[in-house]
Amino acid sequence: MRVKLVQFGVFVFISCLVLAAGASAQRPDTMMPEQSEAKGKQILVDLINALGGPGYTEVRESLCEGRRVLFGHNGEPTGNIGFADYRRYPDKDRTEYIGRGHNTILPFLVGIDGLDWSHGGVVITLYNGDHGWTYDRSGVNELPATSISDFQEQVKRNVDNLLRLRLKEPGMTVRFGGNDTVDLKQVDWVEITDSEERKFRLAVDRSTHLLVRSSVTTKDEETQQYNDDVTIYTNYQLKDSVWTPLQISREHNGRRAVQTFYDTCKYNPSFSDDIFNKSSLTKQAAQALAKKSKN
Repeated sequence: MRVKLVQFGVFVFISCLVLAAGASAQRPDTMMPEQSEAKGKQILVDLINALGGPGYTEVRESLCEGRRVLFGHNGEPTGNIGFADYRRYPDKDRTEYIGRGHNTILPFLVGIDGLDWSHGGVVITLYNGDHGWTYDRSGVNELPATSISDFQEQVKRNVDNLLRLRLKEPGMTVRFGGNDTVDLKQVDWVEITDSEERKFRLAVDRSTHLLVRSSVTTKDEETQQYNDDVTIYTNYQLKDSVWTPLQISREHNGRRAVQTFYDTCKYNPSFSDDIFNKSSLTKQAAQALAKKSKN
């Protein structure tokens, strides 16, 4: 009997060592750099496959429509607006905002001051690489340099651009960030740092392999403070070839900023090049003026 107890104790001890070794292998601080990188890259492969594989990575255009809700500093919604977002990756974007009276979201959601939102109507922001324009009741105007530089920074932080186009860029590092529970889901974290020291952290559902949330940490060169922008993804549905989150919430430095609710998304709809050019806005302005003259 005593021998059996000793044997059982040895078995338990060995089992504990095996379990401890397995648990420690999942801790990023105990993994060799090459192991951490390999595990991080495998999680990214699983994530991309879950989003649609080639059906996701081969997307170059998207048209998504829905509504956006803006939140004030007290966390309460301050307005909402309908939109249609035409995007050609990586750096062409045309967003048409449809204002409807007093509940129209404030212009700084678009990130541009001075837009004419009176009486509702349509406001368009158009970015094409290092050029940008707006269209509103006052006509077509050049975007200020700060708005264009902000957009270019958003392009580099965009997670879809990261997963589809940027992972093979020189200077990009990938590592496993550990296990966690996020939004009541068991996740694996992947940490990615680009050559300009933007730090991405992606929480990937261990069951579905879909993205639960992402964060991008960047340093403000003027204040020397770090900013943290978090995005939360929910309500995934298959749209064309892509599993698409139809509700996206964004937080800036811990404060809820914007919620987006998509009604529909279409992928690779084959846009005309014209819709990303200033000429399309000029034509729209001319048509609006002609219509106003008739009335």
